[in-house]
Amino acid sequence: MHSNWNLRNIILLTLISIICGIIFFATGFLYNAITILLTPMGLAPMANDLLIGLWIMAAPLATLIFKVPGASILSEILGSVVEMFIGGQWGASTLISGAIQGTASELGFTVTGYKNYNWIGIISTTITTTIITFGWDWFKNGYNAYSFNLLILLFITRLLSVFVFGGILSKLISNMLEKSNVIKNN
Repeated sequence: MHSNWNLRNIILLTLISIICGIIFFATGFLYNAITILLTPMGLAPMANDLLIGLWIMAAPLATLIFKVPGASILSEILGSVVEMFIGGQWGASTLISGAIQGTASELGFTVTGYKNYNWIGIISTTITTTIITFGWDWFKNGYNAYSFNLLILLFITRLLSVFVFGGILSKLISNMLEKSNVIKNN
């Protein structure tokens, strides 16, 4: 585990956050398109859960790379700032979502004592992120009005999205950065 932040790590975290913020922004367009496609079937809310893994990706990616407490929260908030400033459709509320998503991911690594940056850590952060962000959407997006069957479908969809994008893809990117010597595995 890195014990402190150095200039190289700060620059890399900032670059990751900027790239993810641009991805967050672009995901908004994809969200709108998927919502339009799913609306006639009564499944419009599913667009959010299908794409949530892209919106939370900065958090687990940063922790897998830096292996330091706080990386998830910092990277997700910085990414949401970028998304907001380049014109994200949710405006300043993006900062609240970023803080919640970063905290949710951070909690998964906290549960493992910041010692597991393997599949145990990924599964742990997937579970905490899914549960906490689903709870946030329960209140923010009115999930409490949906049928039990739709809620189960949304939850499973979210779990898979977080695992694929926030877990598998983040781990693959982290491994590629380690192999390229952009980051050092300590």
